[in-house]
Order: sequence, then C-alpha cells, then structure tokens
Amino acid sequence: MTKTAFITGASAGFGAACARRLASHGYRLVLAARRAAPLQALATELAGQTAIHTLVLDVRDRQAVEDAVTGLPEEFAAVDLLINNAGLALGLEPAHKVDLDDWEVMVDTNIKGLMYCTRFLLPGMVERNRGHVINIGSTAGSWPYAGGNVYGGTKAFVEQFTRNLRTDLFGTRVRASCIAPGMAETEFSKVRFKGDTTAADKVYADTQPLTADDLAGIIAWVAELPPHVNVNTLEVMSIFQSWGGLQVFREKVE
Repeated sequence: MTKTAFITGASAGFGAACARRLASHGYRLVLAARRAAPLQALATELAGQTAIHTLVLDVRDRQAVEDAVTGLPEEFAAVDLLINNAGLALGLEPAHKVDLDDWEVMVDTNIKGLMYCTRFLLPGMVERNRGHVINIGSTAGSWPYAGGNVYGGTKAFVEQFTRNLRTDLFGTRVRASCIAPGMAETEFSKVRFKGDTTAADKVYADTQPLTADDLAGIIAWVAELPPHVNVNTLEVMSIFQSWGGLQVFREKVE
C-alpha cells in the first residue's frame, strides 16, 4: 500500500529533507509551506519520483488549515503520516527585553499551528485505525539556555502534547512521536536572527552540527518501524554539542 505523508514547513530544512527521503521510499506527499516559490521548486524536483500535492499554507491560520485538510484531493485525503515540522525561533534577548511580537509568533506557529494540523488530520487516522503523528520538538524543550525563554517553552509543549496524544490514542493503532534535535544547520539561525547571515553563520562556525538530512533519516526510520512499535521521544545531538554545567553567580553577600 502506498502511504501518504503530510509535511508542514516543507519548503526548506528538515521539511524539505523529509520530503526527499520519503519520496525515495515511495510515499505520496502533501507539502505545505508559506513560501510558494521554494515549495514549487521542491515539488518540481520530486515530481518524477512520486505524486505530490502542494499547499501554500500558514499553519497559524486555523481556518486555512481546516480548509486545506478538508479540501485534499481524494488521492491524498487518507494521510498516514503527519510531520509537524513548521516552527521557528525568533531572537535571543532575555525575557525582560524581548519583543513581545516574537513571542506571539513562536506560540502561534510552534504550538497553535501544530495543534491545528493535528486536530484536523487525526480524526481520519483514528477512523482508519492507522497513522502516525511525528512532532518536531527540540532539545530546548528539556534543556534551557540564555535567550531560549518562549522558544524552549513551546518545544516543551510539543513534547508533552505528544505524550498526551499517546494517552488519548490508547486502544487505536495510531502512533505519536516527538523527535527533539539539538543544533542543526538549516535556515533556523538565519530566521532567528531575522536574516543576519553573519550572526547565523557564527552559530555553526568551527563545529559539525546535525544536518537536515541527518534528521530526515531518523524521522523516516521512526516512521517505518513495525506498526506496533512507537518511539515516544527521541532526543538527538551532534557529538560536538552537549550540556553545560549549572550556573553559579558569585557576589559578596553583605
């Protein structure tokens, strides 16, 4: 049986890499992203390998997500795999200096957008008694860092939401997994620094981070495990990244 995957944030990074990997595995693809030009370029690249349906979609728009899901062509309507990849970080300012608009964009995309896509695609999976929701979290959801504030909070939500999906789906054959990568070289830092490529490049300088293709291979492996096997949470880092020690502020106490 040919499976259908619905990938959000599909125009670049993890999403595009997942599309390429799953196309090579014979999946039909529903590719959703905000940017039309790179989305179409990816669809053109993969057109000879598999059937593709593209959606210019902002996952923050609840009605648009519902319309996109209910309007899927018959060939693509029975989605077997949802990869909730759309997400972003904005800024590294401390909480008392942050632009509140940045916080709202992260919450609307990383939390609400993921909720909308899940809610509108999940009923079909439950009705067919098969399917898999893979949510892209982050090590920032478990391990704080300076300036991570709301981004880390949104990714903690993703991990806990995935656990609760598993509980709600108990008794069905629908799976739910959270994949939590650490530092990975994609457009992530360029977006975080709002187009400042110099600042973005410094994040990855003189080290070897994960790549989008590394994550795509892991996601495909999780998706293609036997249907009774559910990976609940999988955290992955480059060997060039680890945790720092606890901070201790030292000042003479009067």
